Amino acid sequence: MKDGLIIDDNRSTADALKQMLEMLGLPARAAYGSSPAMTVLGSYVPHFVCLDINMPGVDGLEILAYLRREPRLTSVPVVIITSDDQPETRQKVMQLGAQAIVIKPATLDSLEEGMRKAKVLD
Repeated sequence: MKDGLIIDDNRSTADALKQMLEMLGLPARAAYGSSPAMTVLGSYVPHFVCLDINMPGVDGLEILAYLRREPRLTSVPVVIITSDDQPETRQKVMQLGAQAIVIKPATLDSLEEGMRKAKVLD
């Protein structure tokens, strides 16, 4: 079973994503912010990551860069979940190695599309 990690400092957003992912048959755990996420990633290799960009402290771009340089995490698909729909943001996250972007507020359909694009769902 493919289980993933949701990284978002907004607890209600993370919990909503968790529910939608479960509806898609993709169980996930949530880390409410970058610091808890880094703690979890220290001992856990998820099958996928749903990652918010705008978080206080270490932002999602820094976490994405970490995921792409950490040998045991480099192949983990990353789906960016963000309200930032600027072309330069889209370009930056794709250059950093994300597989898909879902614009908030995520719907079940948009999340499913992002997970398919990231090849998490067939």
